[in-house]
Parts: sequence; C-alpha cells; structure tokens
Amino acid sequence: MAKESMKARERKRAAVVAKYAEKRKALKEAGDYEGLQKLPKNASPIRMHNRCKLTGRPKGYMRQFGLSRVTFREMANQGLIPGVKKASW
Repeated sequence: MAKESMKARERKRAAVVAKYAEKRKALKEAGDYEGLQKLPKNASPIRMHNRCKLTGRPKGYMRQFGLSRVTFREMANQGLIPGVKKASW
C-alpha cells in the first residue's frame, strides 16, 4: 500500500495537468517556450506516474486494467476481472 501522501500528490498533479492542458497546447502551437517555462512544473503531463487504482503501487502497473500486477493477480484468481482466466495448455 502506498503512502496516502504519495497518492494525494499524484491526484494533485493530475488536477494541475488538467487545469493547464489548454494553455500548454496553445503556447506550444505558438512556439512560446518562455511562456511554457512560466507554467508550474507539475503542469507537464510527463511528470505524472501511473499508479494502481486500488493500492497506489507505482511499480508493476498494467495499463490495460489500471492495476498493479499483484492486485491484478489477486482479483483474477478470485474471478473479479471479466474475461480473464488462468492459462492452461
């Protein structure tokens, strides 16, 4: 389980990215790099980090499901993820 402060920081970053998305796009199209420099650092989407929706774990993230590998495996074994079953051949 990730610390609550880390999860909160990521949520805050996501809000800042959404807030400045239009402004960033306009400045980039205009080629105004000085204007881009004046925006907050966290307004850049590259600074966001994918985290598990349930536990907040930053590593082993599976984009397709939005979960970490550990949480994915637990949920898949319990049959909580539709269309996913253990491989057997």
